[in-house]
Amino acid sequence: MTIAVTGLRKSFGDQVVLDGIDLSVPAGTVFSLLGANGAGKTTTVKILSTLLGADAGDARVAGHDLAREPDAVRAAIGVTGQFSAVDKLLTGAENLRLMADLHHLGKSAGRRRVAELLDQFDLAEAAGKPVSSYSGGMTRRLDLAMTLVGSPEVIFLDEPTTGLDPRGRRDMWQIVRDLVAGGVTIFLTTQYLDEADELADRIAVLDHGRVVAEGTAEELKRRIPGGHVRLRFAGEQDRDAALGILGEASRDNDALVLRVPSDGSLGALKTLIDRLDDRSVAVDELSLHTPDLDDVFLALTGRPTDEKVTR
Repeated sequence: MTIAVTGLRKSFGDQVVLDGIDLSVPAGTVFSLLGANGAGKTTTVKILSTLLGADAGDARVAGHDLAREPDAVRAAIGVTGQFSAVDKLLTGAENLRLMADLHHLGKSAGRRRVAELLDQFDLAEAAGKPVSSYSGGMTRRLDLAMTLVGSPEVIFLDEPTTGLDPRGRRDMWQIVRDLVAGGVTIFLTTQYLDEADELADRIAVLDHGRVVAEGTAEELKRRIPGGHVRLRFAGEQDRDAALGILGEASRDNDALVLRVPSDGSLGALKTLIDRLDDRSVAVDELSLHTPDLDDVFLALTGRPTDEKVTR
């Protein structure tokens, strides 16, 4: 595992922010820590990126022990926080050159790396302009480009699309996909459920300092009641026959449509179809409806993601 966390704890005074969380993140994947605004996601990132000490627990990042090898961890990671770390008085190229100097790349290697990143993040035309003239999306792209100057193995993205318009968010999502395709591991914290659904290979839900659920987006959705299969029939005869076979089915608003409770698994669908097929009941249309991550989060935590709960 590129990131392995066991029993991580952190309190501020008598306020418990992290209450013994366990996390495992395979290399070359996107792992999303999902939680309400202020639920401790940023605290987790600060600890795993060596910016804040934990009260208890063990963690390894990129193969290095967080407590005993903090310098090695820092050399292997990059961090992009909620708020841009760029210097708006400098140009985009100057910001990147500054990072290259901090990474001791050398003059020629630094120039090459800066040029590569300007092209990769579609900032070449704006490279000589002060960052104060950049749009929000351009600033966030530059911020992430600066994180990549040192070619990190692991990147912590803490609320990376906060404040971006829909196009800027989609641009950032594509950048994340490209990074993962190149072998980088992404640890993503977000309160945007659609962002986690779109990007994450696995998701952990954080509530009151504990991980209350973990899995793929589809696995989490299947845990929540409300999933169903919607069956449309060509005529009343087939609909009535299906009602007789599927005792748990209920009529939809449409007279020729039935709703059958289902967890959406392949096995459940196959069983449903086989039952109808054995009785030669023709289905005109079949569609699967599952809860979304909003339903998952509300069911697991009892509150929407925009409610402020803890630090």
